[in-house]
Amino acid sequence: MLERLTIARLGRRGDGVADTPSGPVYVPFALPGEIIEADAWPGHPDRRLPIKIATASPERITPVCPHFGTCGGCALQHWATARYRAWKRGLIADALSQAGLDAPIDELIDAHGEGRRRVVLHASRGQGDVLKVGFSAPRAHQIIAIDRCPVLAPALDGALAAAWAIAEAIDDMRKPLDIQVTDTEGGLDVDMRGSGPLTAAATMKLAGIAGKHKLARLTRHGEIVAQLATPTLTIGRAPVALPPGAFLQATAAGEAALATLVLDYCGAANRVADLFAGVGPFALRLAERARVTAIDSDQAALAALKRAAEMTAGLKAVAIEARDLFRRPLAPSELKPFDCVVFDPPRQGAQAQAQALATSAVPVVVAVSCNAATFARDIRILVDGGYRLGRITPIDQFLYSPHVEIVARLEK
Repeated sequence: MLERLTIARLGRRGDGVADTPSGPVYVPFALPGEIIEADAWPGHPDRRLPIKIATASPERITPVCPHFGTCGGCALQHWATARYRAWKRGLIADALSQAGLDAPIDELIDAHGEGRRRVVLHASRGQGDVLKVGFSAPRAHQIIAIDRCPVLAPALDGALAAAWAIAEAIDDMRKPLDIQVTDTEGGLDVDMRGSGPLTAAATMKLAGIAGKHKLARLTRHGEIVAQLATPTLTIGRAPVALPPGAFLQATAAGEAALATLVLDYCGAANRVADLFAGVGPFALRLAERARVTAIDSDQAALAALKRAAEMTAGLKAVAIEARDLFRRPLAPSELKPFDCVVFDPPRQGAQAQAQALATSAVPVVVAVSCNAATFARDIRILVDGGYRLGRITPIDQFLYSPHVEIVARLEK
């Protein structure tokens, strides 16, 4: 039996929230002010499946993608831009408020640019051995086959065709195949995971696909299947040869916006520690004017960063250290040489490192985050340790999603 729900607001994942006597109920793709006829969602007692919009919001707009609503890749293509931007900025304000923090938040910077430069597509064979390649359905393991994705950069136009061809070449697909495609200056770099060991015949077939689709490189779990060119990305002045499956910011415009703020917030620092440095989107730019120590647990990324720094004339010294900062954060004594620390952790944040920084004497900390909740938690730790929170800038490189990047400057 359908129930009618009045949507009061949007939750932090982009779902509509209806307040009911039994508590909040979440309805995907619903907007504030709408009345939705919804059905039960098996296995999710606090969620409902939208069946019909009884009363639509005047802020509802036509989505840009025909797959919106069935594909789980985007959450908010249907909301007017101004309201969407205000909500995304509000995610940070709400997280700060819950942590007891108050600081000015800049206007949201649009950093979608040309679109996403990397994508992870999923492939599986279902009933009747029917192949599907696309994205997962909303909060489900079902794969929604797609033929286009408007949030991808034009340079990834060949990604879907290549992914379909790769999936078709894997005859024995016992579990979903993940196909990560990254746009590089050498062409598309593809890393596939989940295929199981490849036979000689499958390897030859995949090498042929790489040639036909002009892929720079095709790897399986990081092992090269075929390579026609070096997948390279220029960061600052440094050409970086990317390791297979390398993590990059979602858009080129997003990386540029983040780096501009990081460099600005570091000011005239002479010695900078770049924590969770990856392949060096901050470290290689900072090294144009400061000595940098880059730390990360990803040894392949650090090796790529090191080679790039050594090959680029005019950079100051870049020291490299492989270290798990979750288990072994830099201690206050190790932080003494630095006049600025930059940290950009994964979504779980940098709680242990923030605790060590809080008791240090580092004059300036620049915090970068893609998760408002863990960002607020880590900033609370730093503020309690004697840091003053200055500017906070939100950056939107994950268009139509509930994810937002954040950059903040703190002074001891």
